[in-house]
Amino acid sequence: MLSKKLSLISMIKEKIMTESTEQRLKEKLTEDIKQAMKSKDKIRLETIRSLKKVILEKEVEVRPKGQTELTPEQELEVLAQQAKQRRDSIEQYRQGGRNDLADKEAQELVIIETYLPRQLSTEEIEAIIDNIIESVGATSPKDMGKVMGPAMKELKGKADGKQVQEIVKAKLN
Repeated sequence: MLSKKLSLISMIKEKIMTESTEQRLKEKLTEDIKQAMKSKDKIRLETIRSLKKVILEKEVEVRPKGQTELTPEQELEVLAQQAKQRRDSIEQYRQGGRNDLADKEAQELVIIETYLPRQLSTEEIEAIIDNIIESVGATSPKDMGKVMGPAMKELKGKADGKQVQEIVKAKLN
């Protein structure tokens, strides 16, 4: 009886924490939109509005699955996708000689990164990958798949997948 009550209490706490986290990002975006409007910061305003739009679109997408809102992990995933999209655009614009557009994308990327958790340094990523390589017993480039799965699971949202792949490849060669 007591264990049932405790598990129910822990489920309620988890739900409350999840809901407040979800609301915090949306509320933060709304507050930041207001601040950007007041300060007449056009790029910041456009970027935050686009983030909020993408999050709302994703929420509509998950409704048929029984969810009313995105989980914090899903929100982070959306933000990470937006950041990756900006990085790719910057690279494409620079290759095409459109530095003006690349600079705009870079400004948007800086704004998006303020909402993402701190990214790990190269040294921190290498330390985590070293532990994974040791634990799975990887020795050659053939074992890259054995390392990448656990590495991406552990580093999701904390490091860029391309950077992780490059580090794993370098360590296994």
